[in-house]
Order: sequence, then structure tokens, then C-alpha cells
Amino acid sequence: MKICITGGAGFIASNIADKYIELGHEVVIIDNLSLGFIENIPAGAKFYEMDINDENLIKVFEEEKFDIVNHHAAQMSVRNSVALPIEDAKTNILGGINIFDCAARTGVKKVIFASSAGTVYGEQLEFPCDETHQNMPISPYGVAKFAEEKYLQYYSTVFGMNYIILRYTNVYGRRQNPKGEAGVIAIFALKMLNGEETFLTGQGNITRDYVYIDDVVDANARALDLNLKGVFNIATGVEVDLHYIFDHLANLTNYTQPKVLADYKIGEQMRSVCSSKKITEATGWEPKMPLDKGLIETVKYYKTKL
Repeated sequence: MKICITGGAGFIASNIADKYIELGHEVVIIDNLSLGFIENIPAGAKFYEMDINDENLIKVFEEEKFDIVNHHAAQMSVRNSVALPIEDAKTNILGGINIFDCAARTGVKKVIFASSAGTVYGEQLEFPCDETHQNMPISPYGVAKFAEEKYLQYYSTVFGMNYIILRYTNVYGRRQNPKGEAGVIAIFALKMLNGEETFLTGQGNITRDYVYIDDVVDANARALDLNLKGVFNIATGVEVDLHYIFDHLANLTNYTQPKVLADYKIGEQMRSVCSSKKITEATGWEPKMPLDKGLIETVKYYKTKL
């Protein structure tokens, strides 16, 4: 199949591009390189340096005739969305609509959309929560991701375009950009390796569900099944606080500076952990990388990048 991957020069989507090429698919990447890096693009992929809001995007879709679109391009930071909600919406809502509209107008068979389990639910009432949990996002980023989900469902209902929504918890691993994307593991790892001060927001008591990049790639490979449709959490069901992450990374990097506790930031949830039972039952997918081993692999990667 011919697959368009938006944001394919970035952390998650470039790893997915590698996998799709390995599986024998033809991959076309669209990325404006605002967060991604040209070196992340696989040698076998065709590349358009273009913003997803570009009015000429439809010409690319008409020329390439994609079978599947995997939409990962986004403004990634919850904090940036709080500071600049209009800018966040331009990329994470209007950009998504442009992608979905181009897909519907050119006969794309299926859209795979990277959503956010951590933010679309808001402050959770159940731990871990499944896909039926209420959606009460507390950040513009979460609002935008949920809005994109609804626009995608609109295009499916009206135009018959198939879709799958993958709600990721906190993804970590190789190629994550600690200076441009969300991701406390990447941020901590690089700061610790450089001997820089680190800050634990929410006094370190904020909890998250961390899923390794290889497991996310596996979910995206399974999502190519044209018969698979709906909304699925991509999660581990394991809740971990920032003290745990700090302590393990400090040990792996020989970091000796003391913890610096910081206040809670507006728009960030205090607790987040999700169930992946639905996708396990539908496809057999389950997270394979234990957090402790994933942290070791991640630190190894950043050591090679110093």
C-alpha cells in the first residue's frame, strides 16, 4: 500500500515509517521540520517539506493517491497549548481538518490518527481508565486532540472513510526530541547526562503511564488492517510517578544533583494511567517493553547523541 505519514521526520512517526518500509509498503512523508529532523526520514521514503495547513496539500494527495494516511503531525506540548491556545488550534485542529478533508476528497481508504490518552480524558475518575471514560480535557492540547477525533468521525460518517484512533499514553524512547517535544524521560535523560538541573513538577507526585516506542510502532502496524476501526488506548496500565523516573534515570546516568521540586503547571493532569484491554482483545497487541528496561535503552540512545 502507499501510505502518507504526516510528521514523519519526528519522534514517533519516523519510527513508524521505518516499520512500514520494512513491511514492504510505499511511504510518503509530509513534515515541515519544525520539530522533526531530516536525518530521521528513512532512505526509502519520499519526502515533502510542507506544513499540514498548506493550501497546496490537496495537490500532493491528488498526485500521490494514498491508500492510507497516518496522521502524527502536531504541536506536541501541553504547556505551549496553554500559553498559545490559538496557535495550538491552528495546527492541531485546522491542520487535522485539512488532512482529513484531503483524504476524503481523494479516496483514501483509511486514516490512522495519533490522539492522546493522557489528555482527552482530563482528570481521571477511574484508574486505569478505558475508552468509555468521560472526556473532560483540562488543556487546549487535549481539547484539540478530542476535536480532531470528532472531525475524523464526521468524515467517516458522511463520506464513508474508514479510520482508527490510537490514544497514546506517554510515549518514550529513541529519537524523542527533549528540546522540542513533550516527554519527561527524554528531558530528564539529556539533562542528567549533561549534569544540568532537573525539575519535578507537581512536587514529583504527578503520575503517568509510559509506553515504549517499539510498542507504539507495533500498534500502528496492526492499525493498517482495513477491517479494524474505532478508538483504542495504547497504554501499559502501569502508573508511575516522577520520583520513580528521576531515581531510575539518575542511577543510569550517575547523576548526583538533588531533586528540585516545582509547583503544578496549569493544564497538566495529576494522574494518568489507561487500560489497553480493548486493543488487546481486538488485535492481540500488548505492551512488551518493561519500563525499567525501556529506560536503559533510552539512556543508551541519548549517550550516543551527546
